[in-house]
Amino acid sequence: MGLMGRSLGRAAVALSAAAGLALTGACGGGGAGGGNGNGGNDGDSLTVGLLLPGGGVSRFGQFDRPLIEKHLKQVCPHCPAVTFAATPDPAVQRQQLESMITRGVDVLIIAAVDPQLLRPSVQAAHRAGIPVVAYDRLAQGPISGYVTFDGAKVGKLQGEALLKAMGPKANGGQIVMMNGATTDPNADWFKQGALSVLKGKVKIGKSYDTVGWRPENAFVDMRSAIAALGAGNIDGVLAANDSLAGAVVSALNATEVRPLPPITGQDADLAAVRRIVRGDQYMTVYKPFKPAADAAVEMAVALGRGKSVDSIATGTVDNATTKKIPAVLLPSVPVTVGTIKDTLVKDGLYTIEQICPPQLRSACAKAGLTR
Repeated sequence: MGLMGRSLGRAAVALSAAAGLALTGACGGGGAGGGNGNGGNDGDSLTVGLLLPGGGVSRFGQFDRPLIEKHLKQVCPHCPAVTFAATPDPAVQRQQLESMITRGVDVLIIAAVDPQLLRPSVQAAHRAGIPVVAYDRLAQGPISGYVTFDGAKVGKLQGEALLKAMGPKANGGQIVMMNGATTDPNADWFKQGALSVLKGKVKIGKSYDTVGWRPENAFVDMRSAIAALGAGNIDGVLAANDSLAGAVVSALNATEVRPLPPITGQDADLAAVRRIVRGDQYMTVYKPFKPAADAAVEMAVALGRGKSVDSIATGTVDNATTKKIPAVLLPSVPVTVGTIKDTLVKDGLYTIEQICPPQLRSACAKAGLTR
């Protein structure tokens, strides 16, 4: 398979979609995208569908969506606004994708909530001649491109930072692993990367795969770990992302664990950065979102116009159905309290004013977060 949709005409697709889906944006000039069956579109009629697992205050809503929308306008000035949908519910996302197929978008960018559940809909998009770019998470089915961060490296960065923070306890100490959802292939990628560093160094007292990446589930699991292991016997927590790290901190605070053990994270959420300044979380992994958003848009526009993405891709990956998918794998950056200014602030992700509300000003001053 690999690149597809170049010579496929638009099949007549009639898929039912639930009413009231969170779809916004325009469907683009002149009706259903690519309806001429010419295997590609000019810049004036190309319509891009964007499906994300979160909106609003989530990382996807704060950073990925606006960056994707902005770069689309730069690459394709006459393209209409993206057709957008966001939900953490895999069944709803499947309905959203089917609705976009029915609307006739020309190309899709999808960060799948549950790649396996979404697979039949990705196959339906393929039959309709709509190329799919998997974003952040490797979708299943006949996708045409993939943009993400190197998950093994993310896990290694987390594991290395945790061992450093644990100091002497890095040899033989006990940790809890709060991993992501088993439905997300990235979760196992992160986990294996972390284990490649942690195995043989520390004892893994408890390891949880957090259902749906939901913080409330991580909170319950962490409370269980504290009850089983004892509050004083947890020397570190490998939390796969910042939402889970926040739940871990809440669970530890609820049982009045002091001092808090070092805790990792990922995504550089503002709440997590403030926890790092406060000393409640040791580190996060910053994934510069702009290069990812730019690459996804460039892949989508090329595919929507029936062109190759080989010059954009840095390598290839395989999923269960498709081999040698053109892929862009991007590097990540570890962030601790001493490097916030030279990473997140320098890159314009946050200002010092955003990171440092009045109650954190003394801690920010100590961390060098001053103008």
